Amino acid sequence: MRIFIITICIFLVAACESKRSCGAECHTLDMEKYVVLAVSSDADENRNAHSLSQAVEQAKLLLLKNTPVVIELEAGVYYLESPIVLGRHYSGTEQNPFIIRSRIPGAGTLSGGKQLKLDWQKHDERVYKANVSTEIFDDLYVNGEKQIRARYPNYDPSVLVFNGHSADAIDPQRIKDWANPIGGFVHSLHEGRWGGMHHQIVGQETDGELILDGGFQNNRRSEMHEKYRYVENIFEELDAPGEWFYNKESGELYFYPLEGVNLSEAHIVVSNLDHLIEVRGALDQPVANITIEGLEFAHTAQTFMKTDEPLLRSDWSIYRGGAVVIEGAENVSVKNSKFHFLGGNAILVSNYNRDISISGNHIYDIGASAVSFIGDANAVRSPSFEYNESVSIDEMDFTPGPKTNNHPSNSVVHDNLIYDIGTVEKQVAGVQLSMASAIRVSHNSIYRVPRSGINVSEGTWGGHIIEHNDVFDTVLETGDHGAFNSWGRDRFWHPDRAVMDALAEQHPEMWKLDAQTPVIIRNNRFQCDHGWDIDLDDGSSNYEIYNNVALNGGIKLREGFHRIVENNIVLNNSFHPHVWFKDSQDVFKKNILLASHKPILNEHWGSEIDYNFFANQSDLEKAQSLGLDANSVAGEPEFIEPASGNYQLKKGSIGLELGFKNFPMDQFGVVSPHLKVLAETPNIPDLFLGAGSKQIGKTYQLLGATLKSVETVGEQSALGIPEIAGAMILFVKPESKMELSGLRVGDVILNVIDTQFGGSDEIVTVNDLLASYQSRKWRGVLEITISRNQKLQNLVINVLD
Repeated sequence: MRIFIITICIFLVAACESKRSCGAECHTLDMEKYVVLAVSSDADENRNAHSLSQAVEQAKLLLLKNTPVVIELEAGVYYLESPIVLGRHYSGTEQNPFIIRSRIPGAGTLSGGKQLKLDWQKHDERVYKANVSTEIFDDLYVNGEKQIRARYPNYDPSVLVFNGHSADAIDPQRIKDWANPIGGFVHSLHEGRWGGMHHQIVGQETDGELILDGGFQNNRRSEMHEKYRYVENIFEELDAPGEWFYNKESGELYFYPLEGVNLSEAHIVVSNLDHLIEVRGALDQPVANITIEGLEFAHTAQTFMKTDEPLLRSDWSIYRGGAVVIEGAENVSVKNSKFHFLGGNAILVSNYNRDISISGNHIYDIGASAVSFIGDANAVRSPSFEYNESVSIDEMDFTPGPKTNNHPSNSVVHDNLIYDIGTVEKQVAGVQLSMASAIRVSHNSIYRVPRSGINVSEGTWGGHIIEHNDVFDTVLETGDHGAFNSWGRDRFWHPDRAVMDALAEQHPEMWKLDAQTPVIIRNNRFQCDHGWDIDLDDGSSNYEIYNNVALNGGIKLREGFHRIVENNIVLNNSFHPHVWFKDSQDVFKKNILLASHKPILNEHWGSEIDYNFFANQSDLEKAQSLGLDANSVAGEPEFIEPASGNYQLKKGSIGLELGFKNFPMDQFGVVSPHLKVLAETPNIPDLFLGAGSKQIGKTYQLLGATLKSVETVGEQSALGIPEIAGAMILFVKPESKMELSGLRVGDVILNVIDTQFGGSDEIVTVNDLLASYQSRKWRGVLEITISRNQKLQNLVINVLD
């Protein structure tokens, strides 16, 4: 006989954000109406509680009788044998949603792993082994800490890309002693560093070359990057503390424990499930009114070999899975929960969804993306799925908007702390939006990510509001991307630029077919390491961008239509207009710029580029030489307190007279007290006030070197250079990018060369070098001319790693 205890509880429910601030309708719940099903992680011993599976089944029966239900987890770890699937029979009501939560917030953990009790034997002096029968797993946790699957090169947290990489990772000569590499994996960056790729070793040729399967994780197919690669799950690479290898054929686990680990007493968990909670309805029969609150999600499996669904013509492929999957739902909330130690995505919102709220969550140490909203490609009219694909104009559907409603809309991602994501996969984002509309992304803190913080994959169908986010330490392991990144490879877009120009001329309103409603980017703070702070790439159209602080990478607008960029602050960088269309309708005005415009192959200038405020007269003159900025001005910006990140202009500033309007500098990032206390903030940059400016005697740090401007006749004479100009090296940190590129103390950098587009930047001061570096670092290399011992030579600095 099953014991069933029903507890009626009264809870105080904190008032949530108003609809105005977070975009979600909020209601105070009458908890006196709720049946609370208490759940214990050890229900066999606690006979006053249900097991979780019993509670889920009982909840369905009560909900079918319109009885409001709360499943409340006691503290503990719940190792799931299968995902919790909540279909339409689990719907609550708008006033009384069905709730799953932890009694003590964060104390109830849903685990996708399995506990193992093992009999360890010594394999050799360092490595132990144990029989694990026929389990298959890709992550091992010992005493709550994730261990490293045997790899080459060894894991090194000080190395940025992959925490260790080597060009010879799968060189036949190096791997000739591997007995059986089948089942191993090769991880690499894309050849253009546009995300990552993954291959499984499925065989080996007689000459030693590996036979690989994979590479589909990036929708821009390419060869593996020749340098940025590593291999794992190879027995012969088990040679460092913390590494492990599992032979699934023999069922033997080999482990090289860290010093001090007592394996006889160690708590061992291995990954198992891909998903933990699935909210599953359909377009015609949605599941509705469910709240998931205060839980911890952990130990899901890695899913990189399932990341194979292309997202139209973006660079992305996706796996439609995660610790929490929501599909075919209305009014579902995931809030105040923790997601970590996950092998794949954290939260994925798939296909038809309305009024979904993802808020107050702490998401970190996960293998792929944090929060993704992904629609159905069959809802898109005339879709194309790879960069080089296109639909003939004769076959094009010219009907505006989506074909069906099978996509997410009218939802919010609010007040989430997201960092250290993409630990396995590299084409990831803190927030990813694809084939979706009207998603509000607000007050999130997103940092330490290998690619973008926020990504919009295409123009279908616009209406997003991106506001009050703090996004920094982005594009750390890849390149040519942005802290905010978008593509717009919609119906009007074609991979052949000449064809696309003709389409734009023949069908000038075609860009509106998919990008129907403007995407608004406002009141954010962005910083990018190897690209742009805001990167509107490849046809991104219909954007309004205002009141943002760009800390490092500037603002890039590649070909597209109707982008209004106004009242932004661009520090230590500038505006990057690339290959614009004729009659693009673009506007760039009333922005503060600390460097000159950086156009590339741009012959057309949109509707208006004017009334901008330059920090340096020479930058203004460069813009005016292009026929731009007739009414713009130059001068000292007069920021109120730049050292603390307050870039508001002082009263009386020329910028205010020009029309720039101050906006708040203290409203970036998470707002919940429990997240604010944990959240980091970006490093506030030292400002250099444009190319050509001088601050006598000031030293600067760049890529591990200390530099200063050549400023005196004595320095010129000692260095043997023809004039007082250049950035001289005072110190080079060992093993830094500067030293590895061949730079030495006493070298003078005189030019930065542009071999791709021709020309060069003359380096008169260190500020010139910094400005040139900022505009080129997205390419991954900086090509320079130096003077050493009165002789000129060229060097290439690898910016990425």
